Amino acid sequence: MRKSYREKNTMNKIIRSFKEFQAKLDLQFNDEKLLIQAFTHSSYVNEHRKKPYEDNERLEFLGDAVLELSVSNFLFKKYPMMSEGELTKLRAAIVCEPALVGFANELKFGEFVLLGKGEEMTGGRSRPALLADAFEAFIGALFLDQGLETVISFLEKVIFPKVDLGAFSHVMDFKSQLQEYVQRDGSGVLEYTILQEEGPAHNRVFVSQVSLNKEVLGEGSGRSKKEAEQHAAQMALGKLEEYGSSDVF
Repeated sequence: MRKSYREKNTMNKIIRSFKEFQAKLDLQFNDEKLLIQAFTHSSYVNEHRKKPYEDNERLEFLGDAVLELSVSNFLFKKYPMMSEGELTKLRAAIVCEPALVGFANELKFGEFVLLGKGEEMTGGRSRPALLADAFEAFIGALFLDQGLETVISFLEKVIFPKVDLGAFSHVMDFKSQLQEYVQRDGSGVLEYTILQEEGPAHNRVFVSQVSLNKEVLGEGSGRSKKEAEQHAAQMALGKLEEYGSSDVF
């Protein structure tokens, strides 16, 4: 009797915590069992064999595919000049384990994962693979519960703004994209100029400017001349995409 009461009390706590979780994310699952499953690790299921718990591995499988599709669609539309190889490289950076762990930590997913005692004691709550899996499983659960549009709305808050701010620009070659754009339009020759070098030798900051036919298209800064030029090209591409080449050249 005591055990049954304790188990019921534990489940009520779990349900309450996930209601708070949904409120924080401004989401409301139609089937909250899906949400709980997304955060249920196999170690928890193994310790509760008499209960009909299901771990998040199948949801993780689905979420992985949904995440790749959603990110691919976003990148395809955002970067019309990017090659298939570059798109693949950028997508890989966004959906790789370290990136997913970052997203999960930002949303404090680790606090909600249901773990077995052994996994808990060995630091499973902060284990990168576990957090990345939970993020993918959550995407899978959200897709099943509310469809692709809701998933995309969620990603527009959590992932896509980071792409817009250049969080993954280290894997992107903006200079090549800009060169391709200019060659396609046949508008002239690009020229990069270092405008400034600031700071001590071990912590230099460079400011670069990119021009086309003497008209400035963008400026950017970085820890190296190459990085500054990449950021200048990124700004130029944004300007070209926003206004159209005919309005700029």
